[in-house]
Amino acid sequence: MREFTVDDASLAGLFETVMPHLDERQRRILAGATARALGRGGIAAAAEAAQMSRSTLQKAVGEIDAGLEVSLRIRPPGAGRPRVIDAQPGLLEALDSLVEPESRGDPMCRLRWTTKSTRRLAGELVELGYLLSHVTVAELLHQMGYSLQANAKENEGAQHPDRDGQFRHISAEVGAHLAAGEPVISVDTKKKETTGSLKNAGETWEPQGCPVRVDVHDFPDPEVGKAVPYGIYDLFANEGFVIVGDDGDTAAFAVSSIGRWWDDVGSLAYPEATRLLITADAGGSNSYRGRLWKRELGKLAERTGLSITVCHFPPGTSKWNKIEHRLFSAISMNWKGRPLTSHQVIVDLIAATTTRTGLKVRAQLDQGYYPTGIKVTDAELAAVPITRHGFHGEWNYVITGGQTTAA
Repeated sequence: MREFTVDDASLAGLFETVMPHLDERQRRILAGATARALGRGGIAAAAEAAQMSRSTLQKAVGEIDAGLEVSLRIRPPGAGRPRVIDAQPGLLEALDSLVEPESRGDPMCRLRWTTKSTRRLAGELVELGYLLSHVTVAELLHQMGYSLQANAKENEGAQHPDRDGQFRHISAEVGAHLAAGEPVISVDTKKKETTGSLKNAGETWEPQGCPVRVDVHDFPDPEVGKAVPYGIYDLFANEGFVIVGDDGDTAAFAVSSIGRWWDDVGSLAYPEATRLLITADAGGSNSYRGRLWKRELGKLAERTGLSITVCHFPPGTSKWNKIEHRLFSAISMNWKGRPLTSHQVIVDLIAATTTRTGLKVRAQLDQGYYPTGIKVTDAELAAVPITRHGFHGEWNYVITGGQTTAA
């Protein structure tokens, strides 16, 4: 039988062409079959041409001599490095006890009050006698169903027993006012914003390598001060109106903002209106306990001739106020990643806010002075014409321009 011969260059070219299209087992079989066909010195020649170790080629030739079966397995049973959890029994249980010591492990575990990074976890496991890297720890955590997560605001604490009843009451009042063509607004103060050349969370599209430059330190400039955005959201028109103040977030500022909305927007949009419904949080500058809030609303009702109904959301439920997710969230998305360098910039960014649902926003700057600590006497409060609803009159009441009505 004539011995098969081939030059090294041709053999290397063959492997270079074919090998990228084969899996591990197929490459091993091809190299082993080639080594067997070359005869004496074939293992060395095939190993060099296929860039495999001689030991791998010897095993491949052995497999061929023992007879190959058609199989989808790439490696023979038992081949490859054993899984770390198989090689080190108890590893998963040890890792689980470190991650959740309160429920599954020692409640006095050292990691209970420390940052549970993968490197720290790997170090603790090594101290317990296990051998693995922080990369392996991350892989095991994913296999166990863990992932990096931030805190979720869901726990509302104790609920008022009439919470749902108040929601239904607000819904009924809103429905009645809207059906009658009367305006309904949701009001609140957005989070105070520090102005200046400071970092604002979020990202914006900018030319590659040209981020907006801001100050290294987030120290507020006392000469610039903070911006106080008070928002009014018109439920029927899907329109926002925001007054950006630079003084205190007081009840006088809140009612002044509502008055400016009525003068500039509400009176034009609802020329026949005789009533106005305001839905507000239970606390803050529009708190249902605020005497100044009620006194200023009384002045507004007398000036405009409106009968102003106020319905407060129960304590701890401010996130259900429409203005939070229909106006304020859109504003935050619009200015993310943009430095709020001045009050005018804040006004411009708020006014540029739109959504796919058709939201439109107007914004104005208010540089008025609204001092804190103003006291409203019992006589002044008694002079406010308040009619309280039968259901939770402290949360639901009507203020008119006439004489005081008994509760």
